[in-house]
Order: sequence, then C-alpha cells, then structure tokens
Amino acid sequence: MGIFERYLSLWVGLCIGIGVVLGLFLPSAFQTISSIEYASVNLVVAVFIWVMIYPMMVNVDFASLKDVGKKPKGLCITLIVNWLIKPFTMAALGILFFKYLFVGLVDPQAAKEYIAGMILLGVAPCTAMVFVWSQLVRGDANYTLVQVSVNDIIMIFAFAPITALLLGVTDIIVPWQTLLLSVILYVLIPLAAGYITRKILDSSGNHERITKFTAQIKPFSIMGLLATVILLFGFQVGTIIEKPLVIFLIAVPLLIQSYGIFALAYGWGYLWRVPFSTAAPAALIGTSNFFELAVAVAISLFGLNSGAALATVVGVLVEVPVMLSLVALANRTRKYFYRACRKTTSLGSPPL
Repeated sequence: MGIFERYLSLWVGLCIGIGVVLGLFLPSAFQTISSIEYASVNLVVAVFIWVMIYPMMVNVDFASLKDVGKKPKGLCITLIVNWLIKPFTMAALGILFFKYLFVGLVDPQAAKEYIAGMILLGVAPCTAMVFVWSQLVRGDANYTLVQVSVNDIIMIFAFAPITALLLGVTDIIVPWQTLLLSVILYVLIPLAAGYITRKILDSSGNHERITKFTAQIKPFSIMGLLATVILLFGFQVGTIIEKPLVIFLIAVPLLIQSYGIFALAYGWGYLWRVPFSTAAPAALIGTSNFFELAVAVAISLFGLNSGAALATVVGVLVEVPVMLSLVALANRTRKYFYRACRKTTSLGSPPL
C-alpha cells in the first residue's frame, strides 16, 4: 500500500482545509470555475474526475470473466450485498437520520441532498481500492479481479435505475438525462478507455507492461481526487463555516452502514464456509465505495454547491480509516475461517 493510499484520509483532510481557506479568500476564482460547464457538467471537475477514474479502469480485465463460474459462493455474496442490500440500507439510514433523528439540526432541503449523496455512495460499489484491501488481507487476487470486473459490467446497467428508484422514493426529482449522461461519462467511457489501453499494452503478451503502467498513473488518480476535494470544499465554504456540525452528522450513518455491511457479508462468508481468501475481499468489496463515481454524479445531478456533493466527499474522508480497521479485523479473525473450512472439508464437502 503506497503512501498516497495509506494516508489518503490525511491528504483529504489537508485538502479540505486548503479548499476552505481558498474559498474564503478567493471566492471569485471558484465562481469562475463553477461557470465553466456544459449540459450541467462542470468541465473542470469532469477533467479531474476522468483523471481519477481512468487508472482504475485499466485494472479491469474482462478476460477474467471466463473464471466467473469458479467459487460461486464468493461472487454470490458480492453481488447480492452490492446490488440488493447495500443501496437500500444506505437509503434507509439516510432517511432515518436526516428525516427523523437529525430533523431539528439540518434544513429540510439540505437533508434531502445529504440523503441523495449517501444513496449515490451506496449504489457505487468499489472498483479500484478493493485491490489494495484484498492485497492487505492476502486475498485471492485473481478472484478479486473477477468480482470487480463483474461488478463494473453490472454497474453500467444497474447504477442509473437503482439510483433513480431510491432518489424517487426519497421525493427527490431525478433528471434522467443528466443521470444517464453521468453513467456514460464516468462509467462507460472510462471503462472503454481502460479496456483499449489494456489491449494495447497487452498486445505483446507482456503483462508486466500493464502493471508498470498502472503503477505510473496511480498517483494521478489520487491527485485528481484531491483537486476535486479542494474545489468542492471551496464551493461549500459557506455551509462549513456556518454549520461545521454537518460533516459529523453525515459521517454517523456512513460509519454505521460500513461496519454493518461488513459484518453482514463477512458473517455470511463464515457461515457459508467460504475460504478466507475469497470471503474477506468479498466483504471488503461490499463495504467500500466507488466514491469517485459518487462524487461525479452528485456534482452532475445537484451541482458543486450541493449537500449531495458534500456528503460524497465526507464518504471519502471516512472510508480509508474505516477500511483499514476492517482489514485489521479480518486479519485477526482469519484463523476462524481456516478452522471452519477444515471442519467442512473433513466432512467431505469442499468449500467453494
């Protein structure tokens, strides 16, 4: 795990401070940036987000899909948690906290936008950082690649309908054209670009070229994220100065969601006797978010100054420390999976 990934929360925190200071002293610069848009897409932020997402998509290997039938239990956990549970629990927690528990602490319109941002985080399963989490628990790298590749394909078709459904349930008007445009811009095009890049690099059969290339461009992905954070907090400076409690309020349901989803997926893997090298990455995929996509879509749908954009950036802030704590928990409980799998194997039923 490189220095950028290990200390991502620290870099995000520093960039939040930089964004707030710049927003206070250079408001005209942020107004100029916010005006550079086309079809509700801010072009400056779009460039940063493409820089974020493209390196991740190069890691996706569609050739791995030939192994999709191997170890079906792990893939089953990943897909059910990511697409049938996680989006709906995130929406439920958002409604619970911002329509009921925190109702006297936030403006009703802002509360809707915070819920929307959390929904976008819940509907976007992790694409890139999960390779880091899988490596830290010594997971099956090839199978993790299968899980991520299948998730990305499903995301192309499922992200927009599930997002629209949950936003509609929470009484938020969904601009379908903008939502579909966001999926094309921030999922389909980067995924196609990553696929083409991978084919070109792999044309000689030397897989090391792909590894070397992704290592070289990875820092640009983090820099794109941090630049976006600076812009978002520069635009949000008024809300932050007036209501600093908001960031803490948004973090509470996000933390509950993260630990709850991990407990569900990890416990399911244990009870189903899934090997640790498959179960741990499956649980971490379900817990982690594709926050780059969530940030991009929140900006496209609701604007740079929106509560939805702020909520997705808070998701970035809490994700890394949460995921590192879960990696540590998984590593400490590894022995229980080994015992369970040995017991199952001794009974004549090999784990999948």
